[in-house]
Amino acid sequence: MRGPHNILRLIVTGATLERTGAMAQVMAAFDAPPLVRVAMRVLAWPFQWLGYRGDSSVPPATRALTALGPAYIKFGQILSTRPDLVGEELATQLRVLQDKLPPFSVAEAKRQVAEQLGQPVETVFADFSEPVAAASIAQVHRATLRASSEVVAVKVLRPGIERAFRRDIDAFYFAARTIEFLSPGSRRLRPTDVIAHFEGVVMGELDLRLEAASAGEFAANTANDAGFDLPAIKWPLSGRRVMTMTWADGLPLGDNAALDAAGHNRDELGERVLQLFLSHALRDGYFHADMHQGNLKVAASGDIIAYDFGIMGHIDEYTRKVYAEILYGFIKRDYRRVAEVHFEAGYVPADRDVDAFARALRAVGEPIFGMDASKISMGKLLSYLFEVTERFGMETRTELILLQRTMVVVEGVARSLSPQINIWQVARPVVEDYIRKNIGPRAAARDLQKTLEVLVRYGPRLPGIVENALIRSSAPNTPPPASSRLVPALWAAGGAAAGIAASFAAFWLI
Repeated sequence: MRGPHNILRLIVTGATLERTGAMAQVMAAFDAPPLVRVAMRVLAWPFQWLGYRGDSSVPPATRALTALGPAYIKFGQILSTRPDLVGEELATQLRVLQDKLPPFSVAEAKRQVAEQLGQPVETVFADFSEPVAAASIAQVHRATLRASSEVVAVKVLRPGIERAFRRDIDAFYFAARTIEFLSPGSRRLRPTDVIAHFEGVVMGELDLRLEAASAGEFAANTANDAGFDLPAIKWPLSGRRVMTMTWADGLPLGDNAALDAAGHNRDELGERVLQLFLSHALRDGYFHADMHQGNLKVAASGDIIAYDFGIMGHIDEYTRKVYAEILYGFIKRDYRRVAEVHFEAGYVPADRDVDAFARALRAVGEPIFGMDASKISMGKLLSYLFEVTERFGMETRTELILLQRTMVVVEGVARSLSPQINIWQVARPVVEDYIRKNIGPRAAARDLQKTLEVLVRYGPRLPGIVENALIRSSAPNTPPPASSRLVPALWAAGGAAAGIAASFAAFWLI
């Protein structure tokens, strides 16, 4: 779908950013040079009439992305997880993007359900309600199974949503490549990689079988977690565009008045939601990365129910151990050990001074421990930690950024339930339990056993692998064959043509 329509779509985007007042904010977030900021403002100003007005009651960036439609809303939500790219202020604004749009008709929803299930809706469901929630990608209906009278939630993708997202993603790629071509300095932010990450997340959400699989894996991991529940996926009634699950009946976790009226202990709920998140991140390495109040309910039994599994976070086992040691070091205020962990993990280049790094970490930790308990934030600690490690040469690790962003959200949920909660005190038993089970002699023995199991599996092939490696290492180095001069010439010609095309594209974009 590459073509001139991308240029028109980006002109409308620029005009909307300028008309809503978001252009200056976006330029500042991406640290654009002053000349570029002035040029973009001057060039976008005449086209303001092509832009959308948006809702003037919300901040400029949120207003612009909401006005531009579903793909931009989702893009903003994903960018909110990357304060390393857009800055903390803009990331905070983007976190409140409302993923709500007018619903599509029940008739269209039923048509899609019948098509996906291969039978009429009336055959499967005794009733099928109007939409109870409508977001940018899908909407949810309440229904009753005819065979068992069980109440279920049926999630249905918006009609034509794949094509709409594909069109806007193509425009995003065009913009990213144009920016990289015109501004080499922007390449450090890797615009094309950011769009590729966005595409991967969105394409996963546009196939509800993948979300169902995420829900199934999450349910298997958390089956024995006391006070936590998930809706069960109805696999025979799910497909690429439809997902059916048991109905999650409960009070919204953000409705304190209703929770109090029902007799729930909000202090206990706040502690549990925080400890559950840390358990999932450390114990399983697989966590719900969108745990805001809108995706959490409290059942009559007091169980916390989570739903909407479109965005999940994953951390490998080694990174979990490093993360736990870092948190535990801060809890114990052992900054030297926290510094050593960073060096051992290779996060900080070996040529840096470990003592200087430890002093920088102390400057991060001590002010936080000097705060009132109700103001201590693990999310802020991780944010400050990333700032320090970046100064010492640590590269951005996307999985830790997502973890930090989710930590901030979960802390916000916990504090909304229990304003005086002591984050460190609540987190400490979870972190200590993980340290006890996964770091130390017993864990080392378990890791050695896993290594031996791998060696046993490959045992019959090890002699051949070693022999081939020795043969390759002893073979003389042979120079690569001389390439024809025609190939570089063709690449040069192609590069020149691409450059001319990009220049014209940039001209028309302007």
